Amino acid sequence: MSTDDGFREFVREHWGPLTRTAYLLTGDRGHAEDLVQTALEKTHRKWRTVSRMDAPVAYVRKAMVNTAISWRRRRGFGRGTGAGPEPAAAGDPYQQVVDRQRLTTALRALPPKMRAVLVLRYFEDLTEADVAATLGCSVGTVKSQVSRGLQRLRAEMADAPTTTVLQESRA
Repeated sequence: MSTDDGFREFVREHWGPLTRTAYLLTGDRGHAEDLVQTALEKTHRKWRTVSRMDAPVAYVRKAMVNTAISWRRRRGFGRGTGAGPEPAAAGDPYQQVVDRQRLTTALRALPPKMRAVLVLRYFEDLTEADVAATLGCSVGTVKSQVSRGLQRLRAEMADAPTTTVLQESRA
């Protein structure tokens, strides 16, 4: 391997997916990039150990979630500043974009840990056990956070009949 023991290649391979996850955690593209940079900086310091793990990307995700929660507590990052776009008229070809923006706005309004559980479970497609391991909590906590989070998202999205809402159909 090169002198960086594969860290640069790891970053090249995972930058896009990590940034998308970070965006869902923060709700802001600039903060998302800062979050990924910070998590990767923390990872780089321990890269020799992390690179030998079964899933180094899980370590980075956990660092991102912990950092995002810490930032939100300290500085208020990730808080929605507006209500988002107005609902589109029926038959509007841009409805999917509006729906996605409304869902992102609703997601940003959730508490950080609840948002992290939903992002890891449904966006990253992790199992409940993997989410629990990433966040350092029990599977029961993940299940309850998923249930409450989806309930809150559905309530927020309920006023738009054409909106596609996350389904709680995964076992």
